[in-house]
This record gives sequence, structure tokens and C-alpha cells, in this order.
Amino acid sequence: MTTIPTTLRIVSAAFLLLLTALPAFSQTAPSAPIVQSIEVQYAGPAAISKERILANIRTTVGKPYSEPVVEEDIKSLYRTGAVTNVRMFGEPSGNNIKVFIVVQGKATVSEVVIDGGEIIKPTRIRKEITAKPGAVLNEDTLEADRQKIIEMYQKKGYTDIGIQYKSDVDAKTGKARVTFTISEGAKTEINDINFAGNTVFKKKRLIQEMKTKPKNLLSFFNKSGQLSATQLDEDLQKIKLLYQDAGYSDVKIIDSQVVRISSKKVDLNISISEGTKYTVRSLGIEGNQLATTEQIRGILQMKEGTVFGPTQSQKDIKAIEDSYGRLGYADMKVDLITTPAGPGAVNLQYKIEEGVQSYLERINITGNTRTKDKVLRRELVLAPGDVYDTVRVDISKKRLEGLDYFEKVETYATDTMVPGRKDLNINVDEKRTGSLNFGFGFSSIDSLLGFAEVTQGNFDIAGYPNFTGAGQKFRLKLQYGARRKDFILGLTEPYFMDKKLSLGGEVYYREADYQSTVYSQRNYGFATTLRKPLGNFTQARLEYRIEDVGIYNLDSDVTSAIRAEEGDKLKSQLSFFVTNDTRDSGKLTRTGHKIDAGVHYAGGILGGDVETYGFSLEGTQYFSLPWDTIFLINAEAAVIDSWSNGNVPIFDRLYLGGANSLRGFDYRDVGPKDELGNPLGGRTMAHLTAEYTFPIVEKVRGAFFYDTGFVSADAYDFGGDVNSDFGFGVRLDLPIGPIRIDYGIPIQSDRFNDSSGKFNFNVGYQF
Repeated sequence: MTTIPTTLRIVSAAFLLLLTALPAFSQTAPSAPIVQSIEVQYAGPAAISKERILANIRTTVGKPYSEPVVEEDIKSLYRTGAVTNVRMFGEPSGNNIKVFIVVQGKATVSEVVIDGGEIIKPTRIRKEITAKPGAVLNEDTLEADRQKIIEMYQKKGYTDIGIQYKSDVDAKTGKARVTFTISEGAKTEINDINFAGNTVFKKKRLIQEMKTKPKNLLSFFNKSGQLSATQLDEDLQKIKLLYQDAGYSDVKIIDSQVVRISSKKVDLNISISEGTKYTVRSLGIEGNQLATTEQIRGILQMKEGTVFGPTQSQKDIKAIEDSYGRLGYADMKVDLITTPAGPGAVNLQYKIEEGVQSYLERINITGNTRTKDKVLRRELVLAPGDVYDTVRVDISKKRLEGLDYFEKVETYATDTMVPGRKDLNINVDEKRTGSLNFGFGFSSIDSLLGFAEVTQGNFDIAGYPNFTGAGQKFRLKLQYGARRKDFILGLTEPYFMDKKLSLGGEVYYREADYQSTVYSQRNYGFATTLRKPLGNFTQARLEYRIEDVGIYNLDSDVTSAIRAEEGDKLKSQLSFFVTNDTRDSGKLTRTGHKIDAGVHYAGGILGGDVETYGFSLEGTQYFSLPWDTIFLINAEAAVIDSWSNGNVPIFDRLYLGGANSLRGFDYRDVGPKDELGNPLGGRTMAHLTAEYTFPIVEKVRGAFFYDTGFVSADAYDFGGDVNSDFGFGVRLDLPIGPIRIDYGIPIQSDRFNDSSGKFNFNVGYQF
């Protein structure tokens, strides 16, 4: 028989005794009192309702009372911003407890008075400021509103503006009457901007860095001549950065003074201390193991003997980070340490912490309440399992921003439980993607034109009732003018069948009187287009179009050549285009090129009354030259012919002349004509344009140009009569829209064209 040791018997007995005692202990342990009632008391007016107070606390009738919870409740009430003082405590009531909340609420705004404002209407000011009836009275908010009103007046040229505010609080009701008192002063216009101490940069170069400008002839459009303290501060920082990037790290803006020279005009005087120009004496790199020092030095722009500047140093740091980031070293760090190296010289030392290589585990997307998840994911250029490439993350972010669906896009990495694995987190803030636009335009081709347009850049044809979120492009446009009428309804799916394949279609109706002075033209039909990217800068486009084209409303005395074109023809056409586009901008292009090559075929197995084929080739090359000048060369050639009956309809023939080709000639006026001088068009066309533009003031550029070209009656006849012109113009980028004005003078013309100059202009206005 086995005996149990004495020690073990003692421990077992103690354990049994403890188990026996636990129920009795739990019965005697004190329990938290229950909240019997909650009473709200006010020190002063009841500026915050009892319902709102109870909604912002966790202490609840019928639940246990807790001091830590009470402390959190007090903090929560302060966070509402509606109270200035809070006390919360409990009093015993039998076995329960009564809770008392004593609050001193902030006053609420009952009325906002604008006193003294005449230049800007009080209704406009009330619309812009935050203080409104019913809002909580807040001194910080009132001060922000005061600054907002000052900015509103400064934008209108009133820099001597004085704004004061006061709040009159009724102690009984807790209501506050807020009054903004405005002293408008005289309107101020900047007559001139003068600099002192500048030897490195001339006055003109410094003013180019500034948005603050002297008043000029275009002030009505570009707001030059206005003085804003906020804008001036930004401009002075730009001037400092200009100097620092040129090596003058110690540059200082000593003073900026506004000197009144008349009742309305002021001069702005800016004093500069340029300091010493710094260059790099020595450059060191430490901490690098994956890459050699020579490899890292090879990607740096700042080297021994080059100018030291903050912008380039940041670019060099980014270049090092990107070189590591491509390999998945997302946590690597680069510190640049600069030390003096004698007069006008610094030593640079790059300290690198490489970290460890990481791979992508998951991609988490948040914030897209309307946009479907797949619409975002298909724009990403990396996937789970890939190396965590920070450069690809940046590209993905830019692609999401390029969708124009979001106010902002944030990307950041978080560590996972797996070493060497990171999650990519993408947070987006959605914005409105639909628009309703009304406007009008005017050009020398189609005269006065009004339009209304509805667009939705994030459309979902199956997304009833909001029809948003699938990334489709919807467009409905109506145009009505003196010489044209248009209706267009279009829809594009940019990722057809979830592939990088864009499928679009449109139905349209167009009437045009500007095509000819002796007849009108009407087109209506349907087109569908398939687009496929062939790389970063190239895409292919396949289009099928079926339309009815009518020539009608002919003058009574037209020639038989034009009379024969009267009536309707059904046109069924297939086209194929390849486009290569490397332009740096679609608006003001400075570098790059765009090349379009296409072929088309109509009739035959496609049906219809028109049986033609043809090809076209057009290219434009842009050159960025010193002083922000731009030179471009544009060339185009095209041929169209009939493959069966020999007839090419007048609406398909080729023409030159007007604002978009030969600017010294009337629209469509270059090429074959009938005996009355009416354009008949041709089957072969080529033209060349050379244009040089230069800045005059901000958003205004001048231009010189030369155009030359010909249109031949026969296909493949590249020996037609050449017409050419030269001229000058102006390019305006204004708030009312872009304006292009050109005056072309013919220098070589055929017998049908005169040698007088022609104005060509386009005006766009949208609101």
C-alpha cells in the first residue's frame, strides 16, 4: 500500500478549505451601487440640452456606478465644445446612488451683425464665415472669421482693411449677438515692386517667382496689382528658395515695406541680403552595404564642386530612397549632415540605415464608400506577394489621384506578425465626380455657341439609384449656336471585362452651317471605340461608326459640282489609329511629342453608300528653350480615295485654312474650288506649322508662327499648289477660360486666295 507524504496531505487539505470558503467570500464582497437617477443642473443658462448631455456619457440609469467611467464622461462632455465647466458626482440613496451633473454651457450665437461693409455685401460675408445663428460661441472661430473677412477684402485690393468683432452675451438666455465692425479704407493697387540688395537675380526674374504683381493692362483678368499679406509671405519664401537653390543658403529678406505714393497706389519695397554662395567641397557616404559607394554617388546630382541647394539635396535623398525602395527596403532612412568647410563651402555626409527587405502581405483600402473596391485595385501596379516596392507604391498613389475621384489619397505601410512582410494601407477621401456645366464660347469658325453638359467621371450604369462607383465615364452635352447645333450622349467603360481595354460608345446629332457658305451639313449616328494601351505612352484605337450624313439647304446658284452632293448618304466606316504621346502636359506643353497614325475603310462588307479608304499621319514635337520659351513643329499628311466608284463625298474630302491649320486663310479656303470660288476639298493634303511662344506676364504668352501646306484634287498627289503664311498672336490663360488670338498674313497663295491678313480667335467660357 502506497502512503501519501505528509506535506502533500497538508496542501490538499488547504486547497479544499479554500474552495469551500470561496462561495462565502463572494457573497460577502461588496458590489458596485446601481445608478438610480441622473439629474442635470445648469450653472447659468441651459446652453446644452439634457438629451445631448446624456447622449455623450456612458453612465446610465440601471447600470453600476463607476468612478473611472465618470472621469471619461467628463472628458467626453468637454470634447463636445459646448461646455466651459463640468462637475459630475454621485450621492448615496439607500443601496443605490443618484448621479448629479452640473454644467456651465457656452453661449450660442443668436445673431451675426455685419457693420460697416459696403464693398462686399453682408450676405456674402455671412456665407463665408463660420459664425452662424445656432452655433456655439467660440473665440477661436471668431478670430478665424475675422481673418477670412480680411482675406476677402484683400482679394479685392483693400489692404488697409480693419476688422473688429465683439460678442454680447445675455446671461439669462445664454444667447450671444456677434458683431463684426468693418473699416474698409481705400482700395490699394501695387504700382511697382522694387528690390534692394539683389545682385544675383534681376528684378524681372524675382517678380517671376511672385504671384504678387504690379498692376498692368490684364489686371481685370489675372488680378495683378492686388496686395495680400498672406500671399506676399508665400512670395518672399519663394524668393528665398530661389536664392538657396542657387547656393545662397544664408539669404535673408531683411524687410518688405508698403509705401503709399497716392490715395490708391503703393510701391512694394523689398530688401535682400544675399549672403555667400556655397558649393560642395567633399561628399561622404556611410552605412551602405547593399550598394557600393560608387553606385550611390552615380545617382546623386550634387557632387564635389557643384552648388549646394535644398531642393536638389531633397531630390538626391529621394533618389537614394527610391533605389533601395525598388528592392523592398521600405524602412531605410537617409540623413544628410552638412558641416561648414571654410568660406563658401560645405561638406556633405549621407548616413544610410538600410533596414531589411520586405514583401507585400495584404492591400487594405478604406474610405471608398461609393467607389467599388475593384476600381481602385485595378489601378495598383503591385500585388500581394511582390517585393514592397516604394516606387511602385508612389506610382499607384499617383494613378489613384489621376482618377480624380478623391480629395486625397494616403498610402502607408504597417508591419505584420510575419517578419519581412508589410501591409499596404490605402485611405481615400471621396469627392463629387459629377458636374453640370453651362457656358458659351466664340470662335472665328463656329461663331457664338452656348452649351449645357452633364458629366459623371465615376459612373455605374447598373448602380441604381445613384449610378456611381464603377469608374465608367458618362457624358451628355447639348450645344446650340448661330452656326451649329449638337447633341452627344456617350458612355465609356475603361476596363472592359476587367481588362486594360477601354470600350466606349456615343450617339450624336450635329448640324453645321460653318462648313460652307453655300450649304448646310447634318450628321447623326452611332460610334463605338475600343482602346488598348501598348505601353506607357502608346495606345491603339479601333473605331466603328455608322452615320447618316446630309447635305441640304443649298444656295440656288450653286454649281453642279456641289448640287450633285445634295441629299443623304449612309456611311459605315471602320478606323484604326495608333497614338504615341510623351507630352509633359496636355495644357501648356513644354516637352515631348504626340504622333497619330491612322487608316480607315468605309463601305464594302460594312454596307452603306460611301465607299472610301484613306490614311493620315500627324506629329507634333515640343522643345523647351531658355527663359520659358517653347518651340513646336507640327506636321500632317492625309490621303482619301474611293476604292470602287471613284466618288469621294464632299463631306469626307480634305481641307486646309482657318484657326487650326493655315491661319492666314479663311476656314477651308485652301485647296480646289469650283468656278464660283466655293471650296470643293481634295484627296491629298499636307501641312506644316512652326510656332514659337514666349511668356509676357503670368498666364499670358506671345506667339510667332509660320504655316504652309497644300490640298490636291487627286489622291496621292503631293505636288499641289502650296499656300503659306506667317503671323503673330497671344495666348491667354484666364479665369474665364483659354483665349487664343492669331493674326496670319499670307505670303504664298494660289489664284483663289487673296493676300490680306486674317484674324483667328477662340474664346472659351465656363461657369
